[in-house]
Amino acid sequence: MISTIDNFNTIVNNIVWGVPAMICVLGVGIYLTLFSKFVQFRRLGYALKIALAKIFQKSEAAEGATTPFQSLTTALAATVGTGNIAGVAGAIAIGGAGSIFWMWVAALLGMCTKFAEVTLAVNFRERNANGDWVGGPMYYIKNGLSKKWHWLAYMFALFGVLTVFGTGNATQVNTITTAIDAALLNYGVISKDIVGTVNLAIGIIITILILIILIGGIKRIGAVTEKLVPFMALVYILLAIGVLVVNYNAIPKVFAMIFQGAFSPTAVTGGVVGTMFTSLKKGVSRGIFSNEAGLGTGSISHASADTTEPVRQGLMGVFEVFVDTIVICTLTALVILCSGITINYGEAAGAELTINGFIATYGGWVSIFTAIALVCFAFSTILGWGLYGSRCIEFIFGSKVLKPFAVVYAFIAIIGATVDLGVIWGVSDTFNGLMAIPNLIGVFLLSGTFFKLLKDYFTKYPKYDKDEM
Repeated sequence: MISTIDNFNTIVNNIVWGVPAMICVLGVGIYLTLFSKFVQFRRLGYALKIALAKIFQKSEAAEGATTPFQSLTTALAATVGTGNIAGVAGAIAIGGAGSIFWMWVAALLGMCTKFAEVTLAVNFRERNANGDWVGGPMYYIKNGLSKKWHWLAYMFALFGVLTVFGTGNATQVNTITTAIDAALLNYGVISKDIVGTVNLAIGIIITILILIILIGGIKRIGAVTEKLVPFMALVYILLAIGVLVVNYNAIPKVFAMIFQGAFSPTAVTGGVVGTMFTSLKKGVSRGIFSNEAGLGTGSISHASADTTEPVRQGLMGVFEVFVDTIVICTLTALVILCSGITINYGEAAGAELTINGFIATYGGWVSIFTAIALVCFAFSTILGWGLYGSRCIEFIFGSKVLKPFAVVYAFIAIIGATVDLGVIWGVSDTFNGLMAIPNLIGVFLLSGTFFKLLKDYFTKYPKYDKDEM
């Protein structure tokens, strides 16, 4: 039965993440980029200034909302996760170093797609029964398009609910237990005989933490992520930069591998990765899995921001993709490729490849810090996707299901900690990709609204000014 599900999912996954998906994701990104006159590049400095200014700005959000920075960090909590560590490693192992080039391409186009998603989410959001701002693809499709398109909103919400238990929870908890087990075993704190008991205890602890935070609502989630995300990102970035400093001589060669491998992967991998499309597919799919541009999920968090300017919050989306992929994913790739570790091209790989890159530079002691980083990354992703799941299921069934959902979602952590997930990873990846279909159709159909909002905003604010904050 399991093998049948796995085989069927492999077929569907190859379609979802195949040529049609690449055309849709990259096509919408190219379309938005061209018709917005490359806004994500022209206004990148502007976006960075606004986002960085929010970090140091102390403010309180109105009832039923979060501050713009909390909305950003909650979205980053979901995107800056195991995809940045395990996803990048997997892309390099299967697609070669050239997959990083295509990851960059997808991110540069994705910055405009995320810009549009967030802007539309804030523009078409509404208040729910509890008085909270709610938004995202299901709401901008429902409130921005005619009724004949509303089935897309329910399709997105359904795929969202199916995705969060795997992508957002079980697989993340599995990463947490793997990281903690590796660190404890490495230092002889535990024996292999009690790993199962330790994992059960970890699962119970995570379940309790999820319940406490999710039942507290969007404000409590925002309060946690605005502290956790900057901390974990800073620790990881500093560790990665240290690897590059130690191995600085390898950096030029690595960049040459990335650019050459993007178009001729056989030359870099010794013939193991045979086609450019393999490299492109892995780079684009892992990039989307990491930064979620095109999936529409990040806009759900941004929709709760206490702001009156949809485009201003949309600029936070540009910053989000930039930090996630251009900064953190790139650093992960350089850690793997510069450290000199052996990469078995053509074989699946995950977080262990990235961890080995750090260990090769710093020694075994760094496994403690990589474990902490993985735990923070994965737990923050659980919180972010918990919000996404609650908004999706609320859209379908109403606010009465929020607390039952939080309880079920929390207890999935125990399954993720104690059961061999196997096929769940693949199924989650498939549902993750399916979310992009209704979202990209909605974004494309509402692109005219996005372009108008852009024009109106930059006419009103022709240049960055602190007074507009």
